[in-house]
Amino acid sequence: MKTEVSDTNSISPADQKDIQELEHKIGLYQTGKMPDERFRHYRLTRGVYGQRQLGVQMFRTKHPYGKVTSHQLEVLAELAEKYGHNNLHITTRQNIQLHFVKLANAPLVWKGLAAAGLTARGACGNTVRNITASPTAGIDPKEPFDVTPYVHATFEYFLRNAICQDMGRKVKMAFSSSYEDSCLTYFHDFGFIATQKEIDGQLVDGFKIVVGGGLGAQSFTAETIAEFIPAPDIIPFIDAGVRVFDRFGERQKRHKARMKFLVKDLGADGFLEKLNEELKAIPPHRIRSPC
Repeated sequence: MKTEVSDTNSISPADQKDIQELEHKIGLYQTGKMPDERFRHYRLTRGVYGQRQLGVQMFRTKHPYGKVTSHQLEVLAELAEKYGHNNLHITTRQNIQLHFVKLANAPLVWKGLAAAGLTARGACGNTVRNITASPTAGIDPKEPFDVTPYVHATFEYFLRNAICQDMGRKVKMAFSSSYEDSCLTYFHDFGFIATQKEIDGQLVDGFKIVVGGGLGAQSFTAETIAEFIPAPDIIPFIDAGVRVFDRFGERQKRHKARMKFLVKDLGADGFLEKLNEELKAIPPHRIRSPC
């Protein structure tokens, strides 16, 4: 049986608001009431990315740690068939993309995604992008614990979070299930490596945290800023780090606006000092233990 992608009964109020806003902004743009550059900035944060071919867009979906169900794959396939060019592309960052989507159909694609429990919010643009993890997370025999609940909690925390909707550049995060680093945390803005530490006679799950990695024309290996943070306590730490980047990161020179350049300029200790200052103003937020 085919899924009815236009069914809105299971769409959350937040997604409904996003869809209505996207429809409104598209209308403003198409009637000349919204400048091209301003609309471009807006649509990117909604997963709508321009193609070289005139009049069509790439539409990117977010899948934290690559999670996708068989039902969601069926919906994505139907959306590609109905609004795209019948193909889906899987990206290196565990996203799935539709291509050749007409701009007017972007809200219809989002409706289909939202009804299946998927989103495009923050899939492109200067936001916290999709959060990746080791492909074997949860079944890796070498992992001290399953990182996926922490990835998903972090994904939900930053989805639509006001602090990361208009940054100087994007922020990419990755969670490794072990010290083998199978998701290349050292080449991400934030990297989290699962580990354990004995505290008061108890073995506690946590993460080693690295920042400031990246590839591109100038590649940097991320630097360690915390050898161990208890796993349930990582969100305030990440929030503070994102705020440091938003506050002190480059905004004028695009080629210097990534986290790696800020960490290089401040040094790992300087970045951590500013992070700890920001941390004082962030309310405690603990991730509920998955056990």
